Amino acid sequence: MSGTHKHKNIEDVIKRLSRIEGHVRGVKLMAAQGKSCEELLLQISAIRGALDKAGKLILDDHLEGCLIDIIKESDESDRTDALVKLKEAIHRFI
Repeated sequence: MSGTHKHKNIEDVIKRLSRIEGHVRGVKLMAAQGKSCEELLLQISAIRGALDKAGKLILDDHLEGCLIDIIKESDESDRTDALVKLKEAIHRFI
């Protein structure tokens, strides 16, 4: 596999991860300030949702780019290995 394709969602993923990073810092500050458990849990839920969206974009890139390249450019053994790895990644993600 050449690995030369561009991940079309990578800029969006990086922006989302930067926002998530800031959000996590904000929740850490909220915890240090003694905010209520309800407020903290609500913010953690929002962070989880944002992480899920970023993960879905990465999964889309993998399915639409990486995996297609593997199917086109690799032998059956490499394709099988790629599908096993994809299955494992999806199981960890969901």
